Amino acid sequence: MERTIVHCDLDTFFVSVERLLNSALIGKPVLIGGNSNRSVVASCSYEARKFGVHSAMPMRLARQLCPEAVLVNGDHDLYSKYSNIVTEIIEEQIPVVEKASIDEHYLDMTGMDKFFGTWKLAKELRQYIIKETGLPISFGLSGNKTVSKIATGEAKPGGEKKVKNGTEKPFLAPLSIRKIPGIGPKTYPLLRNMGISHIYTLQQMNVLTMRQVLGKNGVNIWNKANGIDPSAVVPFCEQKSMSKETTFEQDTIDMDLLRRVVFSMIDELAFDLRQEGRLTSCITLKIRYSNFDTHTAQAKLPFTASETVIAQKGFQLFDKLFSRRMLIRLIGVKFSNLITGSYQMNLFDDTRKEIDLSNAMDKIRKRYGYQSVIRGLTI
Repeated sequence: MERTIVHCDLDTFFVSVERLLNSALIGKPVLIGGNSNRSVVASCSYEARKFGVHSAMPMRLARQLCPEAVLVNGDHDLYSKYSNIVTEIIEEQIPVVEKASIDEHYLDMTGMDKFFGTWKLAKELRQYIIKETGLPISFGLSGNKTVSKIATGEAKPGGEKKVKNGTEKPFLAPLSIRKIPGIGPKTYPLLRNMGISHIYTLQQMNVLTMRQVLGKNGVNIWNKANGIDPSAVVPFCEQKSMSKETTFEQDTIDMDLLRRVVFSMIDELAFDLRQEGRLTSCITLKIRYSNFDTHTAQAKLPFTASETVIAQKGFQLFDKLFSRRMLIRLIGVKFSNLITGSYQMNLFDDTRKEIDLSNAMDKIRKRYGYQSVIRGLTI
């Protein structure tokens, strides 16, 4: 049976949510993010993109390029709320759904074409989401996840695109290699230096050459360029949580030690999240006192894998829980409501310096082990 995979993407999601609440923002260039010079752009409207602004750009540069843009700080909880509403609508009608990020979903609609056809069903679902939420959304339909995601990009904003089975290669051929998921800021210039700018050139190359140049990732890119992607749509509920606990050899009330331990556990869990390509939107903190009384508290946060963003909530929970001047026997941290996704660190609160630091530490830890490099705060 031929697979039918749909990729849905909420157009300029953060901006669209803000426009639901403030219609005065409609038609204006809008930047979502912090207002300090060290902040980066979390999202921007299409009107702002005309000036060269894009997500993850330093806010200072974005405001120079588009000084008339309206700056909105953003609301984590609000965006997560609308994201969950869209997810619930989709899951009511589609049995296999993978939430790839806060604003992206993959739908496996294989075998659902018995009566009306998957194309019509996907179109109706899109219109229903727009009607129920007021949010613009685009989708692409094909036989695999890669082609569907690229098709969505070609359909945006507010569009629909179908790539029939057997037409993947001609559809991809004229597009820029930037369109291929996995070709980032390091791989792109390497391929451009080889004279490769369009996917058609990749399609004509020998897969062994790609392996020699880029290793295993080169084979993966070659497959995607040729419209080959057997990866399955995996529902995000497969793993619900991950956690760590520390039982002290001696019960303690040392606040500095306790906060270091909390951050250390959050840091290690966040590293595990990123290595597994996951995000969390809920943190739970547990404290067990010397008399074995156990107390827990949890807090919601936007889908993230940033240890700095999660630690802010973690410390708030710790201050809330530690209400007694009693020795602590055990402390634990749990991340729950996990999803599979590649949505990067929280661009509202993380500075470019912090993002680069975390990425550099991840590379070292992945090669030499987690303990090969640690933050001074945990020492």
